[in-house]
Amino acid sequence: MVDGASATRIAQLVADNYRLRQLLDQHDAPNKLRHRLRSTVALLRMVIRKSAESRTDIDAYMGLLEDRLDAIVRVQSIADEQGIIELQKLLTDELLHYRPLDGVRVLLSGPELALQPRMGQLLALALHELTVNAVEHGSLGGSTGRVEINWRVDETGRTPTLTFLWKEYDEVAVGKSGADGFGTEVLTRLLAYELGATTQLDFESDGLRCTIQLPLG
Repeated sequence: MVDGASATRIAQLVADNYRLRQLLDQHDAPNKLRHRLRSTVALLRMVIRKSAESRTDIDAYMGLLEDRLDAIVRVQSIADEQGIIELQKLLTDELLHYRPLDGVRVLLSGPELALQPRMGQLLALALHELTVNAVEHGSLGGSTGRVEINWRVDETGRTPTLTFLWKEYDEVAVGKSGADGFGTEVLTRLLAYELGATTQLDFESDGLRCTIQLPLG
């Protein structure tokens, strides 16, 4: 049963969505802004709907929903200020949101890479799911695990291709963790549909390995 406070928060989300749609209908809004807002609203609606499908408890649903919306808002703020999104900043912002970055626990390596706003939004949501899963179920949940994140760009083909690897390590065998449900759908289906990405999830004995390949054209 939905309590008064939760019902109010859901009503606020619906009202905000309605106001955004009204803004899109203004004839003097620039096409680029209209397109960006339309894409953001569609992404928010998908997150709200899919989060509700995976949770029956309203408090758990609102907690998950707020975290996911915050991830989208953080990257949207970067896009609004800079017009592009640096992949390394996207990663560090998401990881710092949940825990201090430790050079021993978290290792980042890869070239400077600027992403267009839409790609940055979708990758931000995927990286949010990986980060939360690592904190709640994976190698960042205890004191012995670590995560190595690296990426590279292959420019030998007709279209440059980004290969992104997220690998967790833990002394304690973890097996398959809580990456099912919405997180898996984002990583495997949403990225494929929206960005033409290919994602492989391997639940290895020492931790999750997630490999994402996507065209940068």
